[in-house]
Amino acid sequence: MAPSQSPPTIRAGMVGLGMIFEETYWPFFQQALDEPLYTRKTGPVEVELTAMASRTGSRASAYLRQRAEQGRPAPLNCTGPSAMSALLGSGVDVVCIATPDDRHFDLARLALLAGKHVLIEKPSVLRLDQLDELTRLAGEKNVLARVVYHKLGDPDHKKLRTHVHDDVLRHVNNGYCSLLEPKSISGQQFAEWITGRNPGTYVAVHYIKLIDFTFSLASMPWKLKQITATGQRGLVGPALGPTWDSVQMQMTYAYPDGREAAFDIHTSWVTPDNFPGYVEQEVQFRFDNGVWNAHQRKRGVEVTVEDRSPGELKYTPNHHYNGKFLEPWNERSQRGYGVEIIERFFSEVAQVEFGGPADQRADRLEAIRATDYADVGGDRNTVAAVQALEAILARHAAGQPGCVVRVNDPAGGLVLLAPGVATPEVLYPGCV
Repeated sequence: MAPSQSPPTIRAGMVGLGMIFEETYWPFFQQALDEPLYTRKTGPVEVELTAMASRTGSRASAYLRQRAEQGRPAPLNCTGPSAMSALLGSGVDVVCIATPDDRHFDLARLALLAGKHVLIEKPSVLRLDQLDELTRLAGEKNVLARVVYHKLGDPDHKKLRTHVHDDVLRHVNNGYCSLLEPKSISGQQFAEWITGRNPGTYVAVHYIKLIDFTFSLASMPWKLKQITATGQRGLVGPALGPTWDSVQMQMTYAYPDGREAAFDIHTSWVTPDNFPGYVEQEVQFRFDNGVWNAHQRKRGVEVTVEDRSPGELKYTPNHHYNGKFLEPWNERSQRGYGVEIIERFFSEVAQVEFGGPADQRADRLEAIRATDYADVGGDRNTVAAVQALEAILARHAAGQPGCVVRVNDPAGGLVLLAPGVATPEVLYPGCV
């Protein structure tokens, strides 16, 4: 970590400078210039964006100009094939990864091998063997490896978990989640990497994690049992190609008493750009003693400004996730659970490194890892569902729809069964 100084500093490296960086990381790093992190145990801790890595550096240039205009220190702009090596060699303590999901593993592995704390945007990785490797390396190098699931910080989702924890809502039976994004996401913002990808892996993971994390609190423990999926093609890519417009998946959990809970998760990135919700999100969960419904548009604000909506100003903005505000005391701020979840990670790093005597660092590290809402070690069911989904869709695109993946089957941890095929395919041999 940073040499002893007053106050201590966490030096951060950022890999990937797309929409997520703009909406969450950059606001956090900008605010950290003025306000250090602080707890009684750590005292003030500075966070410095030391280096940024991307393929071309064009996005980074805009952020560097902004820093220059503000008279603020500029991070190193690392580009091209050697960008990651340059970033790791710049003296960073932490590496944040917000690239397309199929690039997460290689980048996170390099950062962990270098002994850096790591924060990865969801999904952490696409396969359980990759997760095993990151978990092993984080333990070997005695650093944190965390995953961003910012929707766990949504006030509505936190209240849902509180009711489950307090036994107000008892024994979930089934549920439905939907997250629909506009065509501009797949056709413009993500067009460079979207070939062969699907919106389920990209955003269903929010709800996979929400379900797995929230309802595992129940007094009657359950286990992930089965994943099925289907989807539609023809808008983003060819009708018979590997690129998906929308995906519908179902996860089934089994309780010890033989009852089951099934959850349907629908995702799309071909909703019309002028749809009022822009990003349309809703959930419904049904319990033995109640029903929980949540809908982003119905809880929020509606606004229309001539010549500025729905492009610059959305009809139904989600100010809980991220919003720019003029505070009552006339300071400008940008906050919301999308930014807060990033701040929480850096607070956890500060706790590990500066929260007490050096000879107690290992204890602090294990205490943070035990908060498995974000630790890679607690991400097994989510990654299992992602790996199953990807395998099912790949078989579908190859002309074999209707596959099912069973979890912790006698044949293996993830076992794919295809219609009319006697021999199952073992996707992951170990226990999930």
